[in-house]
Amino acid sequence: MKVKDIMMPNVATLDRNDELSLADDIMKLGRIRHLPVVDEGRLVGIISQRDLFKASLASAMGYGEKAKREFIKSVVVKEVMVKEIITISPEASIEEAGRLMLERQIGCLPVIEDGDLVGLITETDILRHYVETKGR
Repeated sequence: MKVKDIMMPNVATLDRNDELSLADDIMKLGRIRHLPVVDEGRLVGIISQRDLFKASLASAMGYGEKAKREFIKSVVVKEVMVKEIITISPEASIEEAGRLMLERQIGCLPVIEDGDLVGLITETDILRHYVETKGR
């Protein structure tokens, strides 16, 4: 099987100039852990729950939820996103995607075709595929 067979094709994205609070809202509401960041339609970064957590450490310094919210509204996505993005082709094997995630210790890979973001594959997608196919 290939990445395109199990990837999420319709991916929520952020603009690099969006407030970090928008990333927080999308992740909470969508129950997702990774958001690709685009600029004029091109992938320029990715932000994860871990990145969001690091950026909002203000809450660990004694701030309440309201103060934390105000703080993350003052930060834009491009300030905390990971800019060195590891991507994969939709034609790559699922095994290749899994190996790449393990080697690089990352939880997802944006799927790129002809320079465009066409999906996202996560460790959960690969685990789900494994359980569904090996459990038969």
